[in-house]
Amino acid sequence: MKTLTVAAIQAQLTDDVQTNILHLSDLVRQAHQQGAQVIVLPELFEGHYFCKEEREIHFQRARPLKNHPTIAHFEALARELEVVIPVSFFEKAGTVYYNSVAMIDAGGVNLGVYRKSHIPDGPGYEEKFYFRPGNTGFRVWRTRYGKIGVGICWDQWFPEAARVMTLMGAEVLVYPTAIGSEPHDPTLDTKDPWQRVMVGHAVANVIPVVAANRVGDEGGQVFYGSSFIANPRGDLVAEADRTQEAVLVHKFDLEEIERLRAAYGFFRDRRPGLYKALLTADGVC
Repeated sequence: MKTLTVAAIQAQLTDDVQTNILHLSDLVRQAHQQGAQVIVLPELFEGHYFCKEEREIHFQRARPLKNHPTIAHFEALARELEVVIPVSFFEKAGTVYYNSVAMIDAGGVNLGVYRKSHIPDGPGYEEKFYFRPGNTGFRVWRTRYGKIGVGICWDQWFPEAARVMTLMGAEVLVYPTAIGSEPHDPTLDTKDPWQRVMVGHAVANVIPVVAANRVGDEGGQVFYGSSFIANPRGDLVAEADRTQEAVLVHKFDLEEIERLRAAYGFFRDRRPGLYKALLTADGVC
């Protein structure tokens, strides 16, 4: 039996990098003590979510991948604990900037970077000011414990991304996230749709899904937590609340999931030749 134990870390973050790194490291250790092998942290966890406004000063938060101190820290932690840690960071690549994740394998080796493909632009989430759309394509990494596909926040709303990563062999999909209140409409609560769309990915691809969000009030923008782990049936086998920090852990039998995926027949019955409209912007082939 091949099993995989995953964890989602839900945390309240300060705007001090070292404080956040040390705090999240403690939470990673807690997840490891509960048996977690793959531990997912929130998106852009080094500080407050700065994309709620367009300010040039925030570009100073970005760092190149090479010799990145936060990535080096989690490489050392992954080596010590023998766990896999996808590390979200604001990447400076020459003259351009990306919202990226470095996949740190157990043993501390950086397997490479995924750059966020879908970049949102709206009140409170003005990411197009800061990030270019990713140029890596979707990625799946063969880690020590299993094959992991990573999407970053806004990516989680797109079923195409989840399907592609599953087709590429992913055994679990993980989503570092920063989502909460909508400054332009205080009555709008996206928590339930946010969870439901990813639960749909789990069901349609017969694959576990892990989403890690932040909590807390960051200058009037309130992040609603609700991090979760969903099984391939769409059941929430672990879920955090809207306000408290949490370490969610769950074990999956990957061989059982592989058999279940084959039995459902979703991938057997796909008709790629009929999907040409998906390669267009407006459905006109």
